[in-house]
Amino acid sequence: MKILTLIFLMAFSLLNADELSNAYQKEFTFLKAQKSELQTRLKKEKSFQKKELAKAKAKVQSLQNKLVTLSQTNETIAKQIDKSALMLEDKNSNKQISSSVVIQAKSLLGEYAIAVNDTKDMDVVAVMDKAFKETSSLYKKLSSVQTTKGKFYLVDGTTAEGEIVKVGNIAAYGMSSNAKGALAPAGNGEYKVWNKDTTADALAFATAQPKRDVKIFIYENLDKDIEYTKEKSIEETLAGGGTIGYIILALGALGVLLILARIFLLAKSGSNVKEITDVVISKVEAGQAHEALEAIKSYKGATARVIKATLRNIDKERDHIEDIVTENILNESSNIDRFGNFVLVLAAVAPLLGLLGTVTGMIATFDIITTHGTGDPKLLSGGISEALVTTMLGLVVAIPLLLLGNLMSGWAQSIKDSMEQSALHIVNLFEINKA
Repeated sequence: MKILTLIFLMAFSLLNADELSNAYQKEFTFLKAQKSELQTRLKKEKSFQKKELAKAKAKVQSLQNKLVTLSQTNETIAKQIDKSALMLEDKNSNKQISSSVVIQAKSLLGEYAIAVNDTKDMDVVAVMDKAFKETSSLYKKLSSVQTTKGKFYLVDGTTAEGEIVKVGNIAAYGMSSNAKGALAPAGNGEYKVWNKDTTADALAFATAQPKRDVKIFIYENLDKDIEYTKEKSIEETLAGGGTIGYIILALGALGVLLILARIFLLAKSGSNVKEITDVVISKVEAGQAHEALEAIKSYKGATARVIKATLRNIDKERDHIEDIVTENILNESSNIDRFGNFVLVLAAVAPLLGLLGTVTGMIATFDIITTHGTGDPKLLSGGISEALVTTMLGLVVAIPLLLLGNLMSGWAQSIKDSMEQSALHIVNLFEINKA
């Protein structure tokens, strides 16, 4: 039984295997056909995609070329727009400049009663052309010497009628029976005779025979009155230095007195040096050293005192004699050098005081500016005058005192050297004769 069952199962299995094989074979054939069909479709799709990609690339390239062309066109247009904007700006600027020139021309020519009339039909160029023509005519007129009738004020304030010789538009001369000379602005377009003698120059211009060198008053315009110049006296100049200026002058006067006293002392100390030395040398050479003291007894001065002290100790040892000579010269130095250092101190202090005056003057000037502003220059002149005058006075005092002080110091040193030389020469001569 079991055997039959096994046989049955084996036969059933073989039957099923054949069916499965047939089914698999059919499925494999179907799939193979599907694969072939898909491969064919894939090839077609790839070919189609390749063509489409080529078309797309061509289209992109065409668009890129078009973009480059449009960009270049855009840049060209932008440059043209910028150029047009600059041209428009230049034209507007030129228009403004032209309008400004026209306005200035009308204003300036109006001062000379010359009208530049423009109408609505006239453009700016025509108006400028007309203004330039008027200006050229005015320039020729103002560049020449003209004689006109008119009036001007004299120095005393009275009015004179006569001829006015205008030298261009910068100067004028007045000719009347009362006065002749250069004219200066008196304000409000009027003239006045300047307070300097220019009669010869006025006559030269009036006769059209101007000299090579002339005295002339040049002015900018006639609107402002020009004040007469007044030369400052020495007293006014010194007064401008204020208190410090007078202190500097006092120091200068003291320095001059000390210099004079120093000259007197040095002249007295250095007098008869050669004469005394010759008398003593002649006595010493003759072996009469002791008689030499009597021979110079009547002489006065520093040199005489030093040589007398030398002769009184001529018999002593040389070292002792040299000490005596040095001691006596040092004693005389106090008198010879008297006032010398003080004069140099004054020479050093004077410019410092001048600097102090400069500082105080500037402080005063700034105080005035703080209080009253800078509208009136006359208010500022006081402080500035003090600042400058004190500096000038300090240098004026210091420079001569410094030069004379050093000169006196050199003179004093020369006297001391001559005293020492004379004394040692006598000692040497005595020792030679003694030997």
